[in-house]
Amino acid sequence: MSHDWKDFNDARTQTTPKEEATISVDEIKSLLLGRLREALHYLLPAGVIRNGKFHVGDIHGNKGDSLVVELNGTKAGQWHDFATGEGGDIIALWAGVHGKDTRSQFPDVISAIHEWLGSPCKPVPKHVLSAETEDLGPVTGKWDYQDADGNLIACVYRYDPPSGKQFRPWDVKTRRNRAPEIRPLYNQPGIKAANAVVLVEGEKAAQALIDAGVCATTAMNGANAPTDKTDWSPLAGKHVIIWPDHDEPGFKYAESIAARLKTLGVASLAVLAVPNGKPEKWDAADAVLEGMDIGAFLVSATRATVAPTTAIPAFSVGHYLDDDTPMPSDIVAPRILTPGGLLVLGGAPKVGKSDLLICWLAYMAAGISFLGMTPARPLKIFYLQAEIGYFYLRERLKKLNIDPNLMPLVRDNLVVTPQVRMLLDEGGVEKMVDTILGHFVPSEVDVIVIDPLRNVYDGGKSGSENDNSAMLAFLQDRIEGVRHRINPNAGVILAHHTKKITKKLLEEDPFQGLSGAGSLRSFYTTGIIMFRPDESRSIKQLMFELRNGEGLENKYVDKIDGRWRELELESARLVNKDYGQKLDAERRRKHDKILEIIFDEARKGELYTSSMFCQVWEHKAELGGRHSIRDRIEVLTSKGYIKFVKEGAARSRNGFLCVEGMETPTDKTDVDPVTGEITTIFKRLLPTHFRSPSDGGLMPVEDPEVWIYHEGASE
Repeated sequence: MSHDWKDFNDARTQTTPKEEATISVDEIKSLLLGRLREALHYLLPAGVIRNGKFHVGDIHGNKGDSLVVELNGTKAGQWHDFATGEGGDIIALWAGVHGKDTRSQFPDVISAIHEWLGSPCKPVPKHVLSAETEDLGPVTGKWDYQDADGNLIACVYRYDPPSGKQFRPWDVKTRRNRAPEIRPLYNQPGIKAANAVVLVEGEKAAQALIDAGVCATTAMNGANAPTDKTDWSPLAGKHVIIWPDHDEPGFKYAESIAARLKTLGVASLAVLAVPNGKPEKWDAADAVLEGMDIGAFLVSATRATVAPTTAIPAFSVGHYLDDDTPMPSDIVAPRILTPGGLLVLGGAPKVGKSDLLICWLAYMAAGISFLGMTPARPLKIFYLQAEIGYFYLRERLKKLNIDPNLMPLVRDNLVVTPQVRMLLDEGGVEKMVDTILGHFVPSEVDVIVIDPLRNVYDGGKSGSENDNSAMLAFLQDRIEGVRHRINPNAGVILAHHTKKITKKLLEEDPFQGLSGAGSLRSFYTTGIIMFRPDESRSIKQLMFELRNGEGLENKYVDKIDGRWRELELESARLVNKDYGQKLDAERRRKHDKILEIIFDEARKGELYTSSMFCQVWEHKAELGGRHSIRDRIEVLTSKGYIKFVKEGAARSRNGFLCVEGMETPTDKTDVDPVTGEITTIFKRLLPTHFRSPSDGGLMPVEDPEVWIYHEGASE
């Protein structure tokens, strides 16, 4: 029997009907309420929505407004016919529209709802939309709410029917006629770029000020805005002026918003007083229509200042674990300078930190990497420097060794003061802020630099940078005060002096060498110490302490041919053989704990013969017993790690133990001309004898300046 494959009339059904899933009445009701507006327009097409409620003439669907259905809140779906006194929930309304009895025909009602819910969503009829529009009249205003990047979040439509103005929000995300769960502020792109913001009541007033050149915003729903459901965070760090409408609701609105904002980290907060003689309900939009000089009014108007209070931010662990927002980009990577971070660059006077800092800032301004530290982009930088005069600063800047193609960026992005003589007290903060604002748009400032901290430090009554409380107050009130007035996310760099760093301090904790109070160290997010290991050489060592990232290896740097360069250890040896040998000696000492102890004890003035060392250090520092220590010393002497000093050890057959680079204190001291700190002067201790690896005999050292390790010594 032939069959035409193109004839589908007797083809098998391509889908198999599934058994209807069991679903409870509560679930059906919940699903129906989730599509409440759609269901109402399906049941009663002549109905309209006004004031957040659904209005229709009666249960038969006639036009009118006797029957009202609640659309929101816990009463959503509840209805009442004021003409007949009938009412109930959404299921009762469904039954009434279809002429069913909920007692005797309840299963049929539920089945019909279930069937409707399972069907594709029906579009709302066009005549229903026009009926709603006709009821409110034409749209008389529309305002778009955007996030800081200009993405549309919501819209607000205004209508002016005879009964009074009406507003209808539209949530772009859910595509429903409602306000977003968290209400946004109006004009967020403008807020982002501004330093000061005027907060008014309503979009019309806000837009009038914006059109007049003033950054303004409003909360959605104006005086009725729920303060706990509004995202006020865009105003953090801003100078906020509240301009209330001239009526009782306006004054209460201003009072409520002020109470909310003063805990959210605004830079300053004030409420304007409405000028005398203005009519009731007079607002910012009326002021613009009158031709008022808005800028002059904002400066001269009487205002009540509200002292901001800072609420402590706190979140549950769950909040942190569930937060998948991307990390903010480093200002300088890797985690050298992070948004809102504070970097302290410390170094002894004349070590070269200002020269390094000037070059580094020029590279930042050009957007290129410097010694492995990479800016996110060409950065805008304000550099308050208080050491170098104009002509000498000019001389340094003209010697910058940088790609000529990138110099236009450096010329515009880096602003530097010649030597200033001022304290960063309250007046100094105002001067610094005004100077920055004269060169940059505040929100565009990426880095604020002060060099050196000591020259502008205002210690208050104590006057001492060694006072922890005074230093902390200075950092919080002055340094942070400048940052928050300009850009709360800007990075801050402070150049600071160090005390004279001894070799022991360098090895144990170099950041204790920062001059002054320890509160400075507890405050910064990144510390960099610039140190010259050998005063006779030009090579510098950079050591890093990062709070917001993983630790970084020390860098060895030098300025070669007018440009700062990072040196690998092998390169450092080629440039400075003696320095390489000093590093080798330090590395070899770590070969055995005994070598480190001999070196450290010598700096304390303690020298040991072999037998004395075994006796004193038995079962200490995890060295074990006397015989074990003696055996290890024998191995180290045979390989050349330990040699001997005969001078001053007449009673010892071999002399004192000596390791490479060993120093002992003298009775002389050195006074730091800047800090006044007194430090001990050390002298090198050179070996006189060594143990022969061939026969174990004691042999004189030919050249004590050259430390020889015997063949086969492991490093």
